[in-house]
Amino acid sequence: MLKIVKWVFIVALALLVGGVLHYNLPRHDIVRVIGTENRRVTPGWNSMFYSNAEPGSAAGQVRDVFFINTALPNGRERVFRNEDTGWGWPPYFKFSAYDIQAQVANLASTAEAPRWVAVRHYGWRNQFLTIFPNAVKVWEVPGPDTRIIPWFNIIFLTVSVALVWAIAARVIRWRHRRLQPALDRLDQRIDARRAGISRWFKGK
Repeated sequence: MLKIVKWVFIVALALLVGGVLHYNLPRHDIVRVIGTENRRVTPGWNSMFYSNAEPGSAAGQVRDVFFINTALPNGRERVFRNEDTGWGWPPYFKFSAYDIQAQVANLASTAEAPRWVAVRHYGWRNQFLTIFPNAVKVWEVPGPDTRIIPWFNIIFLTVSVALVWAIAARVIRWRHRRLQPALDRLDQRIDARRAGISRWFKGK
């Protein structure tokens, strides 16, 4: 039973960490910009998936949010929001939402004469939650087959795995050198006391 609980905990922790990384780490899409718009949004129970409101705005208050309407090379539409992250989480330190909105408006094109754009973004698109990935940077690329190598993700995940491995190795060594002998001595004391109690009852 304890092994099942242990593995359930490990799987749940892995899913949680994986979900946090998948949401926050940057990803790239090659798209064609269809147009831009500014919508009035009132974040409610899904507010955790939106950036913080402008200073002076109350939580849940109606506010303007920029959106970028795009099309993938396969023709499917994809919508991004364009909000500043400021000094909040995730730490993209984005303060250029207005500039990006003007930039993508200038890059809009038609299917007959497409201009392809790379969008670096984080977050998820979920229709039920009404949430959209947040674009943090856009730039024009030669074509829809342009490949973007996620160097930041590669370096970040490599360093993270190395740190976890180093910490785990030190914990294991500490356990074998210090903790395990202490546990063995404790087991020996418990066994000795049990043996003494057993002899006392037999003497009775």
